Order: sequence, then C-alpha cells, then structure tokens
Amino acid sequence: MTEIPDSLRRRLTRPAAILGAGVSGRAVADALALAGFASVIYDERGDNAVFGPEEAARHDLMVYSPGFAQPHPWMLAARRAGLLCLAELDFGALLWSGASIAITGTNGKTTLTDFLSFAHKRAGLNAIACGNVGLPLTALANTSSNAAFLAVVEVSSFQAEDLRHFTPETVLWTNFDEDHLDRHGDLESYFRAKFKLVERMVVGGTLIVGESVQAAAKQFGIEMPEGTLIATRAEVAASIPAGSVFESWPQRENWALAVRYWQSRGIPLRHLEESAKLFRPAPHRLRKVAEARGIEFWNDSKGTNFHAVYAALEQFTIPVRWVGGGKWKGGDLGRFAATLAPRIDSAYLIGETGVELQRALEALGKPARYFPSLQDAVVAAAKDAQGPVAILLSPGFSSFDQFKGYAERGIVFERAATALANRV
Repeated sequence: MTEIPDSLRRRLTRPAAILGAGVSGRAVADALALAGFASVIYDERGDNAVFGPEEAARHDLMVYSPGFAQPHPWMLAARRAGLLCLAELDFGALLWSGASIAITGTNGKTTLTDFLSFAHKRAGLNAIACGNVGLPLTALANTSSNAAFLAVVEVSSFQAEDLRHFTPETVLWTNFDEDHLDRHGDLESYFRAKFKLVERMVVGGTLIVGESVQAAAKQFGIEMPEGTLIATRAEVAASIPAGSVFESWPQRENWALAVRYWQSRGIPLRHLEESAKLFRPAPHRLRKVAEARGIEFWNDSKGTNFHAVYAALEQFTIPVRWVGGGKWKGGDLGRFAATLAPRIDSAYLIGETGVELQRALEALGKPARYFPSLQDAVVAAAKDAQGPVAILLSPGFSSFDQFKGYAERGIVFERAATALANRV
C-alpha cells in the first residue's frame, strides 16, 4: 500500500491536480488512488484541456510531468493560486523508502542506467531502472517492498530543474554538450538545471562526472563538491571487456563512469565485466539493422542531440550517408552543420530543421537534399550507394514533428532499411 507522507495529506482533502496524462501523470494518479485519494488529470490533448485560475482554485496540490516548463501558463496559474507544486520525481521521492542513484548527461544516460541496473542484478543485488528511462519513480513506490531495492534513476534536465525532495546517494553525470536550449535558453542555464541534482545529493554522497562536465563547470565558474571523481576514457581504455558494447567510442565514457561507480561501492569488478559482456543496449541506440553488398544501415534514432550525432559518427571508418533532421530544440544549426560536414559523405534531411540544414550544408559544399518523409530519405540514400558505405539515421533532433517518439522513427527506418536490403 502506498504511504502518503503527512506533509501531503493536508493538501489532499480535495483532489490533487495532475498536469500531463503520460506515464508520469498516470503513475501519480495510480499512487494516489491506491492510498485512497482523488485526483484530476489535466492534459492539453485530453478531456480536461484547460487549467486556469478557476480550475486551480479546486485543488491544494499539483503534481506536474517533466514536459511542463516553469513558465507554462498552467504552472503559473497553480503557483498564483497557492498550490503546492511538485515535480513527479519529487512526488515519487516522498513515497520512496529505498536507496537511489541518479544518472544524467547529454548523451548516454539511458544506456548507463540500464547497464548499471542489469549489472547490480547480475551481482545478486536488487536494482530497478526508472525515471526518464520509462518507468517513473512514483510507479516504484506502489510496490510494498521498495526499501529492499536500489532505484537507478535516469534524470533529464527537465526533471532536475526544480527538484526539492529527491536526494540521491550517488550522482553520475556522463557528459555535457549543447541540447534543450529551446527550454533552458542558454548553455549555462542548461548546465545549472542538471547541477540541481548535485545540489540535492545527500551530504557525503558520491559524485562521478565525465571530463566534459568538469570542463563546463570551470567555464561557468561553478565549483564541483570536494571529492568529485572525474572519469576519463583513457584510464579504462585497456580494460574494456572484449565483445561488449563499451568497445565503441560513444560507450567508452559510460564504461569509465561505471567502473568508478563500481569501485566506490566496493563490489568486485569481475561482476561488472561479466555483465558488460552480456549487456545489450535498448533499441534505437546505434545498431546495425541491415546490410547488403557492403551497404550498412544503422539505426540511432535515439540520437536526439548534436553530441549524440558526433559520437555516432566516431564509430565509422567508411563513408557515411547521414539521415538527420527533426524538431528543433535550440542550438546553433550553422555551427552544427560546420562540425558535421567534414565527417559525412552526404546528407538526407527530414523534418522541421531539414530545409535550413540543407542550406547550411550546401553552403559548405556538402551534398544535401530535403525529403518530406523518412522513407523517401532512406530510399534516396540507398539508391546510388556503392559499398562500403553506411546509411546512418542519427537525427540530432527530437522526433515530435513527424512521429510519436524516437521509437516510432526508428521502426520506420528499420522497416525501410530491411526492405531495401532484401531488394538489393
């Protein structure tokens, strides 16, 4: 049975307001219902699609999903009405009685979250991956024995920016690069949103960061806590398990953080190494999905920022026909194109940013074409290809202009790739 703390009970004499009908919002509604409390879900695409002063006056507590930024009119209406406003992660933290570690970063955080959860289980320790990876922390609180589990929580900048109650014992921050500037405004604000996790860490907790995080902290004049551990790819280059996903460049940094974390816990390293050999990353994360006559099709649909694209391209020693574009999240498209151009053979562009990217790449002398659909782009990339060549979907942008999410985009790519490979 979910235990609602006394600090919230006095705010639940009337139904709680929940902003967002996705997995986070539904988990909050379920937790409240299990404890015997009512709630109302508001969602811009649902039955309750309006939340203003009149609606806010009906509630004393509001829990919001990560998609709601602080300046959102519904958030402002709730605060003006005096509601207690909690992020879903904070709400879940108030219900969670087990230990937790937090994993964040611009790129690679999902893989590291899944891997550490997998490795703990292989070592005979109870752990559950949750947070931004798909299962909200609040959903874990609905179990009766959560004190026996370690919550391995992936935390995005959207979730971290207004944290007040989530207190992880350890924070692992993989890397830092340009992303989500449409929400945070500038790089320093994006960094400080993630830094909230560091500020919320328990006293005496362990902070492990990648090299780019340390560099960004110095750039912004932000002092990392004493005892911060810096994980470098160089220090583990000779110890990466053969045949594991961590042999590829994008994952070496994750291995460095995993080793540092494992050592800080005092768990025998052999458990981590054995787990690495067996671990497979989640779908749509830089995986070859088809091949014919030297033409390789690679799906990295989860690569939704510039850093992810650069990391994916490091994988290849053969020419790359890059399939990219999508919904703009902020950032300098001209600088992205200039960095990208020397690393690709040609570009096949889609989505909201496709036309502007085409102009930028063509101005740099790089062949680039825009297509109305992903299928058309993949067909064109394969049409005149002569192996060896890689056709890489690593979009660099969100999928929500044309798809329900990166998974749907990846499935569309894989279906087109498979059909083309079979035809060849």
